[in-house]
Amino acid sequence: MAILRDFNAAAFWAGITGFVWYAFGAVPLHIAVSGQLGLSTAQSSSWMFIVWFSGAIASIALSLKFRQPIPITWSIPGLVYLGTLSSQYSFAEMVGANLLAGIIIVVLGLLGIGARIMAWLPLPIVMGMFAGSILGYMTRMVSATVTDTLIAGVTVLAFLIGRAVKNPKVPPLALAMIAGAVVVVMTGNLGDAPVLWSLPQVAIPKMAFTGSAFIGITIPMVILAMGLGNVQGLGFLMAQGYSVPVTPTTVVVGVNSIINAMFGGHPAIVARTGVAILAAPDAGPSECRYWANLIAASLTIFLALAAAPVMSLIGILPKAYVFALAGVAILSALQGAFETAFGGKLRFGSLVAFGVAATPFVIGGITSAFWALVVGVIASLFVETQDLLSYWKKAPETPEE
Repeated sequence: MAILRDFNAAAFWAGITGFVWYAFGAVPLHIAVSGQLGLSTAQSSSWMFIVWFSGAIASIALSLKFRQPIPITWSIPGLVYLGTLSSQYSFAEMVGANLLAGIIIVVLGLLGIGARIMAWLPLPIVMGMFAGSILGYMTRMVSATVTDTLIAGVTVLAFLIGRAVKNPKVPPLALAMIAGAVVVVMTGNLGDAPVLWSLPQVAIPKMAFTGSAFIGITIPMVILAMGLGNVQGLGFLMAQGYSVPVTPTTVVVGVNSIINAMFGGHPAIVARTGVAILAAPDAGPSECRYWANLIAASLTIFLALAAAPVMSLIGILPKAYVFALAGVAILSALQGAFETAFGGKLRFGSLVAFGVAATPFVIGGITSAFWALVVGVIASLFVETQDLLSYWKKAPETPEE
Protein backbone atom coordinates (compact mmCIF):
# COMPACT_ATOMS: atom_id res chain seq x y z
CA MET A 1 0.00 0.00 0.00
CA ALA A 2 1.15 3.54 -0.84
CA ILE A 3 0.38 4.76 2.65
CA LEU A 4 2.79 2.25 4.18
CA ARG A 5 5.52 3.22 1.74
CA ASP A 6 5.24 6.82 2.98
CA PHE A 7 6.16 5.83 6.53
CA ASN A 8 9.62 7.01 7.59
CA ALA A 9 11.67 7.41 10.76
CA ALA A 10 11.69 11.22 10.65
CA ALA A 11 7.90 11.34 10.61
CA PHE A 12 7.72 8.74 13.37
CA TRP A 13 9.90 10.74 15.76
CA ALA A 14 8.15 13.98 14.88
CA GLY A 15 4.88 12.26 15.78
CA ILE A 16 6.31 11.10 19.10
CA THR A 17 7.55 14.64 19.80
CA GLY A 18 4.13 16.05 18.96
CA PHE A 19 2.47 13.63 21.34
CA VAL A 20 4.90 14.53 24.13
CA TRP A 21 3.97 18.18 23.65
CA TYR A 22 0.26 17.29 23.80
CA ALA A 23 0.72 15.23 26.96
CA PHE A 24 2.99 17.55 28.90
CA GLY A 25 2.21 20.90 27.31
CA ALA A 26 -1.57 20.82 27.25
CA VAL A 27 -2.80 18.31 29.83
CA PRO A 28 -1.31 20.13 32.88
CA LEU A 29 -3.08 23.30 31.81
CA HIS A 30 -6.33 21.40 31.35
CA ILE A 31 -6.04 20.04 34.88
CA ALA A 32 -5.40 23.51 36.27
CA VAL A 33 -8.30 25.18 34.47
CA SER A 34 -10.74 22.40 35.37
CA GLY A 35 -9.79 22.89 39.01
CA GLN A 36 -10.17 26.64 38.70
CA LEU A 37 -13.68 26.23 37.29
CA GLY A 38 -14.60 23.96 40.19
CA LEU A 39 -15.72 21.08 37.97
CA SER A 40 -16.45 17.59 39.25
CA THR A 41 -14.29 14.67 38.16
CA ALA A 42 -17.14 13.48 35.93
CA GLN A 43 -17.42 16.86 34.20
CA SER A 44 -13.66 17.21 33.83
CA SER A 45 -13.10 13.69 32.50
CA SER A 46 -15.95 14.06 30.00
CA TRP A 47 -14.41 17.35 28.85
CA MET A 48 -10.91 15.92 28.51
CA PHE A 49 -12.08 12.76 26.78
CA ILE A 50 -14.17 14.43 24.11
CA VAL A 51 -11.69 17.15 23.08
CA TRP A 52 -8.81 14.67 22.72
CA PHE A 53 -10.84 11.88 21.14
CA SER A 54 -12.69 14.04 18.61
CA GLY A 55 -9.46 15.84 17.70
CA ALA A 56 -7.61 12.57 17.17
CA ILE A 57 -10.32 11.16 14.90
CA ALA A 58 -10.50 14.38 12.89
CA SER A 59 -6.70 14.54 12.54
CA ILE A 60 -6.51 10.98 11.30
CA ALA A 61 -9.36 11.51 8.85
CA LEU A 62 -7.89 14.71 7.38
CA SER A 63 -4.42 13.18 7.10
CA LEU A 64 -5.71 10.12 5.26
CA LYS A 65 -8.01 12.16 3.01
CA PHE A 66 -5.59 14.92 1.99
CA ARG A 67 -2.19 13.35 2.80
CA GLN A 68 -1.25 16.46 4.77
CA PRO A 69 -0.28 16.89 8.44
CA ILE A 70 -3.37 18.80 9.60
CA PRO A 71 -3.53 18.36 13.39
CA ILE A 72 -6.87 19.13 15.03
CA THR A 73 -6.75 19.51 18.78
CA TRP A 74 -8.39 22.02 21.07
CA SER A 75 -7.74 25.68 21.66
CA ILE A 76 -5.20 26.24 24.44
CA PRO A 77 -5.83 30.01 24.28
CA GLY A 78 -9.54 29.24 24.44
CA LEU A 79 -9.07 27.02 27.48
CA VAL A 80 -6.95 29.63 29.24
CA TYR A 81 -9.53 32.30 28.43
CA LEU A 82 -12.36 30.19 29.87
CA GLY A 83 -10.40 29.82 33.08
CA THR A 84 -10.41 33.60 33.53
CA LEU A 85 -14.22 33.63 33.43
CA SER A 86 -14.83 31.23 36.32
CA SER A 87 -16.43 33.91 38.50
CA GLN A 88 -18.45 35.54 35.72
CA TYR A 89 -20.30 32.70 33.98
CA SER A 90 -21.73 29.37 35.01
CA PHE A 91 -20.42 26.19 33.42
CA ALA A 92 -23.80 25.78 31.70
CA GLU A 93 -23.40 29.21 30.09
CA MET A 94 -19.89 28.29 28.94
CA VAL A 95 -21.13 25.08 27.36
CA GLY A 96 -23.95 26.88 25.55
CA ALA A 97 -21.61 29.60 24.32
CA ASN A 98 -19.10 27.01 23.07
CA LEU A 99 -21.87 25.22 21.18
CA LEU A 100 -22.82 28.45 19.43
CA ALA A 101 -19.15 29.07 18.60
CA GLY A 102 -18.98 25.69 16.85
CA ILE A 103 -22.11 26.43 14.83
CA ILE A 104 -20.74 29.81 13.76
CA ILE A 105 -17.41 28.29 12.70
CA VAL A 106 -19.25 25.73 10.54
CA VAL A 107 -21.34 28.46 8.91
CA LEU A 108 -18.28 30.63 8.25
CA GLY A 109 -16.51 27.63 6.75
CA LEU A 110 -19.42 26.69 4.48
CA LEU A 111 -19.83 30.29 3.31
CA GLY A 112 -16.10 30.62 2.73
CA ILE A 113 -15.91 34.02 4.44
CA GLY A 114 -14.07 33.18 7.64
CA ALA A 115 -10.74 34.71 6.64
CA ARG A 116 -12.42 37.84 5.29
CA ILE A 117 -14.20 38.43 8.58
CA MET A 118 -10.99 37.80 10.51
CA ALA A 119 -9.28 40.49 8.44
CA TRP A 120 -11.46 43.09 10.14
CA LEU A 121 -10.23 42.07 13.58
CA PRO A 122 -6.50 42.85 13.57
CA LEU A 123 -4.56 39.94 15.04
CA PRO A 124 -2.17 42.20 17.03
CA ILE A 125 -5.13 43.73 18.89
CA VAL A 126 -6.73 40.30 19.39
CA MET A 127 -3.48 39.02 20.90
CA GLY A 128 -3.15 42.13 23.07
CA MET A 129 -6.59 41.28 24.46
CA PHE A 130 -5.57 37.65 24.92
CA ALA A 131 -2.35 38.58 26.74
CA GLY A 132 -4.25 40.81 29.13
CA SER A 133 -6.86 38.11 29.77
CA ILE A 134 -4.31 35.46 30.77
CA LEU A 135 -1.91 37.69 32.69
CA GLY A 136 -3.56 36.54 35.92
CA TYR A 137 -2.12 33.05 35.47
CA MET A 138 1.38 34.47 35.67
CA THR A 139 0.63 36.67 38.69
CA ARG A 140 -0.91 33.69 40.52
CA MET A 141 2.20 31.67 39.73
CA VAL A 142 4.40 34.40 41.22
CA SER A 143 2.18 34.61 44.33
CA ALA A 144 2.27 30.83 44.75
CA THR A 145 6.05 30.85 44.46
CA VAL A 146 6.31 33.49 47.17
CA THR A 147 3.90 31.77 49.58
CA ASP A 148 5.05 28.19 48.96
CA THR A 149 8.62 28.48 47.78
CA LEU A 150 9.40 24.79 48.05
CA ILE A 151 6.64 23.30 45.92
CA ALA A 152 5.92 26.16 43.52
CA GLY A 153 9.53 27.30 43.46
CA VAL A 154 10.90 23.91 42.48
CA THR A 155 8.21 23.59 39.78
CA VAL A 156 9.11 26.96 38.26
CA LEU A 157 12.87 26.33 38.59
CA ALA A 158 12.58 22.98 36.82
CA PHE A 159 10.70 24.67 33.99
CA LEU A 160 13.40 27.33 33.64
CA ILE A 161 16.08 24.63 33.55
CA GLY A 162 14.18 22.84 30.81
CA ARG A 163 13.94 26.04 28.79
CA ALA A 164 17.67 26.67 29.27
CA VAL A 165 18.59 23.15 28.11
CA LYS A 166 16.77 23.70 24.79
CA ASN A 167 16.62 20.00 24.06
CA PRO A 168 13.42 18.73 22.38
CA LYS A 169 13.90 15.45 24.27
CA VAL A 170 13.57 17.34 27.58
CA PRO A 171 10.21 19.19 27.45
CA PRO A 172 10.28 22.01 30.03
CA LEU A 173 6.71 21.35 31.15
CA ALA A 174 7.41 17.66 31.63
CA LEU A 175 10.41 18.53 33.79
CA ALA A 176 8.35 21.02 35.80
CA MET A 177 5.50 18.56 36.28
CA ILE A 178 7.79 15.73 37.43
CA ALA A 179 10.00 17.86 39.70
CA GLY A 180 7.03 19.53 41.35
CA ALA A 181 5.22 16.21 41.79
CA VAL A 182 8.29 14.69 43.49
CA VAL A 183 8.36 17.56 45.99
CA VAL A 184 4.61 17.26 46.61
CA VAL A 185 4.97 13.55 47.38
CA MET A 186 8.10 13.98 49.51
CA THR A 187 6.51 16.72 51.62
CA GLY A 188 3.26 14.78 52.08
CA ASN A 189 1.06 17.48 50.60
CA LEU A 190 -1.23 15.17 48.61
CA GLY A 191 -4.93 15.38 49.36
CA ASP A 192 -7.19 12.51 50.40
CA ALA A 193 -9.45 12.38 47.34
CA PRO A 194 -9.40 9.01 45.53
CA VAL A 195 -7.91 8.57 42.05
CA LEU A 196 -10.48 7.02 39.72
CA TRP A 197 -8.91 4.18 37.77
CA SER A 198 -11.68 3.82 35.20
CA LEU A 199 -12.69 4.80 31.70
CA PRO A 200 -13.90 8.39 31.30
CA GLN A 201 -17.45 9.29 32.30
CA VAL A 202 -18.90 10.87 29.19
CA ALA A 203 -21.90 13.02 30.02
CA ILE A 204 -24.05 15.65 28.33
CA PRO A 205 -23.96 18.72 30.60
CA LYS A 206 -26.63 21.32 31.18
CA MET A 207 -26.57 24.24 28.77
CA ALA A 208 -27.67 27.83 29.14
CA PHE A 209 -27.81 30.48 26.44
CA THR A 210 -27.45 34.13 27.38
CA GLY A 211 -26.61 37.25 25.43
CA SER A 212 -23.72 38.17 27.68
CA ALA A 213 -22.16 34.70 27.30
CA PHE A 214 -22.54 34.96 23.52
CA ILE A 215 -20.64 38.24 23.46
CA GLY A 216 -18.18 37.39 26.22
CA ILE A 217 -17.42 33.77 25.24
CA THR A 218 -18.76 32.79 21.82
CA ILE A 219 -17.28 35.68 19.87
CA PRO A 220 -13.79 35.45 21.46
CA MET A 221 -13.80 31.66 20.94
CA VAL A 222 -14.57 32.08 17.24
CA ILE A 223 -11.86 34.72 16.94
CA LEU A 224 -9.27 32.53 18.65
CA ALA A 225 -10.19 29.45 16.59
CA MET A 226 -10.27 31.25 13.26
CA GLY A 227 -7.54 33.80 13.90
CA LEU A 228 -4.98 31.48 15.46
CA GLY A 229 -5.92 28.16 13.88
CA ASN A 230 -6.76 29.16 10.32
CA VAL A 231 -4.51 32.17 9.90
CA GLN A 232 -1.45 30.85 11.74
CA GLY A 233 -1.85 27.06 11.71
CA LEU A 234 -2.95 26.70 8.10
CA GLY A 235 -0.67 29.57 7.12
CA PHE A 236 2.33 27.54 8.30
CA LEU A 237 1.20 24.60 6.15
CA MET A 238 0.95 26.88 3.13
CA ALA A 239 4.45 28.16 3.83
CA GLN A 240 5.63 24.55 3.65
CA GLY A 241 4.22 24.28 0.14
CA TYR A 242 0.97 22.45 0.85
CA SER A 243 -2.22 23.21 -1.05
CA VAL A 244 -4.33 23.42 2.09
CA PRO A 245 -8.03 22.46 1.99
CA VAL A 246 -9.12 25.54 3.94
CA THR A 247 -12.89 25.21 3.72
CA PRO A 248 -13.11 21.48 4.57
CA THR A 249 -10.69 21.96 7.46
CA THR A 250 -12.67 24.91 8.80
CA VAL A 251 -15.89 22.92 8.64
CA VAL A 252 -14.24 19.99 10.44
CA VAL A 253 -13.02 22.36 13.17
CA GLY A 254 -16.56 23.67 13.55
CA VAL A 255 -18.16 20.21 13.65
CA ASN A 256 -15.58 19.08 16.22
CA SER A 257 -16.33 22.18 18.28
CA ILE A 258 -20.04 21.31 18.28
CA ILE A 259 -19.33 17.72 19.32
CA ASN A 260 -16.96 18.93 22.03
CA ALA A 261 -19.56 21.31 23.44
CA MET A 262 -22.23 18.59 23.51
CA PHE A 263 -20.10 16.75 26.07
CA GLY A 264 -18.80 19.74 28.01
CA GLY A 265 -15.73 20.55 25.92
CA HIS A 266 -14.55 23.76 24.29
CA PRO A 267 -13.85 24.60 20.62
CA ALA A 268 -11.39 22.74 18.43
CA ILE A 269 -8.58 24.40 16.53
CA VAL A 270 -5.86 23.65 14.00
CA ALA A 271 -2.99 23.09 16.43
CA ARG A 272 -0.38 25.81 15.87
CA THR A 273 2.34 24.12 17.91
CA GLY A 274 1.34 20.75 16.51
CA VAL A 275 1.70 22.05 12.96
CA ALA A 276 5.11 23.51 13.76
CA ILE A 277 6.29 20.08 14.92
CA LEU A 278 4.47 17.73 12.56
CA ALA A 279 4.77 19.73 9.31
CA ALA A 280 8.31 21.04 9.74
CA PRO A 281 11.18 19.87 7.50
CA ASP A 282 12.50 17.73 10.37
CA ALA A 283 9.40 15.56 9.95
CA GLY A 284 10.71 14.13 6.68
CA PRO A 285 9.72 14.59 3.02
CA SER A 286 6.73 16.91 2.67
CA GLU A 287 4.60 14.27 0.94
CA CYS A 288 5.13 11.86 3.86
CA ARG A 289 4.75 14.19 6.86
CA TYR A 290 1.11 13.26 7.33
CA TRP A 291 2.46 10.13 9.01
CA ALA A 292 3.74 12.31 11.85
CA ASN A 293 0.18 13.53 12.41
CA LEU A 294 -1.19 9.99 12.21
CA ILE A 295 1.20 8.82 14.94
CA ALA A 296 0.61 11.79 17.25
CA ALA A 297 -3.17 11.58 16.84
CA SER A 298 -3.27 7.83 17.40
CA LEU A 299 -1.34 8.20 20.65
CA THR A 300 -3.64 10.96 21.90
CA ILE A 301 -6.52 8.47 21.87
CA PHE A 302 -4.81 6.91 24.91
CA LEU A 303 -4.86 10.35 26.57
CA ALA A 304 -8.59 10.51 25.95
CA LEU A 305 -9.16 7.08 27.50
CA ALA A 306 -7.10 8.09 30.56
CA ALA A 307 -9.25 11.17 31.23
CA ALA A 308 -10.82 9.89 34.47
CA PRO A 309 -7.61 9.12 36.41
CA VAL A 310 -5.87 12.21 35.03
CA MET A 311 -8.67 14.59 36.00
CA SER A 312 -9.18 13.03 39.41
CA LEU A 313 -5.71 14.36 40.28
CA ILE A 314 -7.37 17.76 40.73
CA GLY A 315 -8.65 16.65 44.12
CA ILE A 316 -5.28 15.61 45.51
CA LEU A 317 -2.82 18.20 44.17
CA PRO A 318 -2.02 21.28 46.30
CA LYS A 319 -3.06 24.65 44.90
CA ALA A 320 0.50 25.98 44.91
CA TYR A 321 1.57 23.19 42.55
CA VAL A 322 -1.43 23.66 40.26
CA PHE A 323 -1.00 27.44 40.12
CA ALA A 324 2.72 27.12 39.41
CA LEU A 325 2.15 24.49 36.71
CA ALA A 326 -0.59 26.53 35.05
CA GLY A 327 1.62 29.61 35.18
CA VAL A 328 4.60 28.04 33.46
CA ALA A 329 2.27 26.30 30.98
CA ILE A 330 0.96 29.62 29.68
CA LEU A 331 4.33 31.41 29.54
CA SER A 332 4.95 30.42 25.92
CA ALA A 333 1.44 31.46 24.94
CA LEU A 334 1.85 34.75 26.79
CA GLN A 335 5.22 35.40 25.18
CA GLY A 336 3.80 34.61 21.75
CA ALA A 337 0.87 36.94 22.39
CA PHE A 338 3.21 39.77 23.38
CA GLU A 339 5.38 39.21 20.30
CA THR A 340 2.37 39.27 17.97
CA ALA A 341 0.76 42.23 19.72
CA PHE A 342 3.84 44.43 19.99
CA GLY A 343 6.22 43.08 17.35
CA GLY A 344 4.85 45.08 14.42
CA LYS A 345 2.30 47.77 13.69
CA LEU A 346 -0.86 48.63 15.67
CA ARG A 347 1.13 48.49 18.89
CA PHE A 348 -0.84 51.27 20.57
CA GLY A 349 -4.19 49.63 19.95
CA SER A 350 -2.72 46.35 21.19
CA LEU A 351 -1.46 48.05 24.34
CA VAL A 352 -4.88 49.54 25.04
CA ALA A 353 -6.54 46.17 24.46
CA PHE A 354 -4.04 44.56 26.82
CA GLY A 355 -4.69 47.07 29.59
CA VAL A 356 -8.47 46.83 29.29
CA ALA A 357 -8.50 43.01 29.21
CA ALA A 358 -6.13 42.82 32.20
CA THR A 359 -8.65 44.82 34.24
CA PRO A 360 -11.56 42.62 35.34
CA PHE A 361 -14.92 44.38 34.95
CA VAL A 362 -18.37 43.84 33.49
CA ILE A 363 -20.48 46.42 31.64
CA GLY A 364 -23.95 45.46 30.50
CA GLY A 365 -23.24 41.85 31.39
CA ILE A 366 -20.25 41.81 29.01
CA THR A 367 -16.74 41.16 30.31
CA SER A 368 -13.66 43.29 29.74
CA ALA A 369 -12.25 40.98 27.03
CA PHE A 370 -14.90 42.07 24.53
CA TRP A 371 -14.54 45.73 25.45
CA ALA A 372 -10.78 45.35 25.03
CA LEU A 373 -11.29 44.51 21.35
CA VAL A 374 -13.70 47.40 20.83
CA VAL A 375 -11.55 49.99 22.62
CA GLY A 376 -8.35 48.63 21.06
CA VAL A 377 -9.69 49.03 17.52
CA ILE A 378 -11.03 52.52 18.31
CA ALA A 379 -7.66 53.52 19.81
CA SER A 380 -5.84 52.35 16.67
CA LEU A 381 -8.39 54.12 14.49
CA PHE A 382 -7.59 57.42 16.22
CA VAL A 383 -3.85 57.04 16.82
CA GLU A 384 -2.71 54.59 14.12
CA THR A 385 -5.21 55.43 11.41
CA GLN A 386 -3.04 54.72 8.38
CA ASP A 387 -1.71 51.45 9.80
CA LEU A 388 -5.22 50.23 10.61
CA LEU A 389 -6.65 51.23 7.24
CA SER A 390 -3.70 49.56 5.55
CA TYR A 391 -4.37 46.39 7.55
CA TRP A 392 -8.01 46.39 6.51
CA LYS A 393 -7.15 46.89 2.84
CA LYS A 394 -5.00 43.78 2.74
CA ALA A 395 -6.55 40.58 1.42
CA PRO A 396 -6.87 37.73 3.96
CA GLU A 397 -3.67 35.74 4.25
CA THR A 398 -5.66 32.51 4.27
CA PRO A 399 -7.41 32.05 0.92
CA GLU A 400 -10.78 30.37 0.94
CA GLU A 401 -10.80 27.22 -1.13
